Amino acid sequence: MIKIIGNTTSITRRFSLVAALASVIAAATGVTATCAADKTIKVGIISGEDEDVWREVTKQAEKNGLKIETVVFNDYTQPNEALERGEINANAFQHKPYLDNQIKQHGYKIVAVGYTGVWPIGLYSKTYKTVAELKEGAQIGVPNDPSNEGRALRVLQNEGLIKLKDGTGILATLADVVENPKKLKIKELDAGIVGRSIDDLDAAVVNTDWALKAGLGPDNRIAQEPTADNPYRNFIAVKEADKDQPWVKQLVASYQNDAVKAVFEKVYRGTGLSAY
Repeated sequence: MIKIIGNTTSITRRFSLVAALASVIAAATGVTATCAADKTIKVGIISGEDEDVWREVTKQAEKNGLKIETVVFNDYTQPNEALERGEINANAFQHKPYLDNQIKQHGYKIVAVGYTGVWPIGLYSKTYKTVAELKEGAQIGVPNDPSNEGRALRVLQNEGLIKLKDGTGILATLADVVENPKKLKIKELDAGIVGRSIDDLDAAVVNTDWALKAGLGPDNRIAQEPTADNPYRNFIAVKEADKDQPWVKQLVASYQNDAVKAVFEKVYRGTGLSAY
């Protein structure tokens, strides 16, 4: 189902028959989203706080002679699917490890064109104030998608809670845990659910956007990954065939400026950092 709200399109996993037919017609006529006559660029984002940031990006884009329509998705898999199908022109929600894994799985021809922000993943708890307070056998939730699970496990390793086997890459899994001195019960959950499950857990490693949606803030964060040289900077991505299109530079410039940075800082309240 596709629902238009102002200049924002909200899409669920059920894309409408109309959209499917439009894709077929576009393929037959050679007209795709990347060559819209009115120069409207559709950008896929994740629902939540980023919608406020992209309202400002849209304003800045108008100053650059570019019209943007944001397309709001409810999970991490949809934006790349839509971009690959040509239903949107760009998306802005992911980091390199995630995209690399998606390309490996699906063969997407998608590339990064400009950084946006970095949201250090954190260990949150409503029960404990410090990592040291976690008891033996504590239940810890982690995201179950490959890139973020490895990221979460490294947070636990950095805090001395577990040890991963030597040579483990960034896509670590529970099978790579070789030491677990507190016998933690690590539960793999969907990234969008792990934060909302915090009341049933002793602690959980949660992505910043989902933490905010779950009502978790800095006061609940008992540990986080380092921000220096962080490989998980998010970026704007487009189809490889479009990377040199003039509108791409306009889009990136519409995000990477002081006006957007000010809104970003207000919205994320220190839980996210501009990364350009």
